Amino acid sequence: MDTSSAQNRPLNIIDALHYLDTVKTRFHDRPEVYNRFIDIMKDFKSDMIDTQGVTERVLCLFAAHNDLVLGFNAFLPVGWFTEAGLDGTITIHSPDGTTRVFPNRAPSLPYDV
Repeated sequence: MDTSSAQNRPLNIIDALHYLDTVKTRFHDRPEVYNRFIDIMKDFKSDMIDTQGVTERVLCLFAAHNDLVLGFNAFLPVGWFTEAGLDGTITIHSPDGTTRVFPNRAPSLPYDV
């Protein structure tokens, strides 16, 4: 995914609905994953978690689904983005230049499904 284009265009309702439909379809046999994603987004919208927190939670929830992790870039504020490394890691970039690198593997954090 071209992170620069995702950062420069506003998210529209069609993109958001398509992403939600992709998540629901991907995890049709595990509805708890889709429901957890919705809960994470509600927590973010209500300021219970910040951008770093929502990104980490989505990354862990969708571990090993790079297309979903990278597709989430469309929901992030300008300056924030994730990228996949050739070594299987996912890096979260913030507007202040800090980065956090995570292995893209099965969930292990307490807020995961």
